[in-house]
Amino acid sequence: MKFSAVDTARVGRANQVYSPSTGARIVAGCVCLTKDKTQVLMISSSADKNKWILPKGGVEKDESSPEVAAQRETWEEAGCLGEIIKGLGVVEDMRPPKEWNQDIAAFENAKSDAEINRHPPRSEFHFYEMEIRELADKYPEASKRKRSFFNYEEAKSNLIKAKRAELVAALERSSILRG
Repeated sequence: MKFSAVDTARVGRANQVYSPSTGARIVAGCVCLTKDKTQVLMISSSADKNKWILPKGGVEKDESSPEVAAQRETWEEAGCLGEIIKGLGVVEDMRPPKEWNQDIAAFENAKSDAEINRHPPRSEFHFYEMEIRELADKYPEASKRKRSFFNYEEAKSNLIKAKRAELVAALERSSILRG
């Protein structure tokens, strides 16, 4: 299956793909860079409009690869079309399980790394670097999200503020110019 831009975003997790070995949700996204590699496109988080993140979302069963899912999610969330330049590898989301959010003391008081590590990753992120070709005015989540360009330092600061270490790792692996 090849990616094609559509007018509506996919919703729900009924068709999501999970790792057969860890049970982690397979997620794909793009680090969208300007041609001169000085700016990255970021979107507002759906959970908190004051936090900036990278476009990403779940891989679905009918998609031929995480790369196709990354392009779809980037279109749906950011209205961005472009060329995938390279893969940025896989980053595991090792935040504690959601049920630990209710009992964060259990996580903070874990006696060892082994106790913490017995929990598999929540998500397995497959990231790609995209060179931006076009930003559409009309796209599936245009009314739900803001989008903006940031330089390396601003982007990294925003991702740290959003507590998204896996997105910082993807940014660090990209070709964005630093300094």
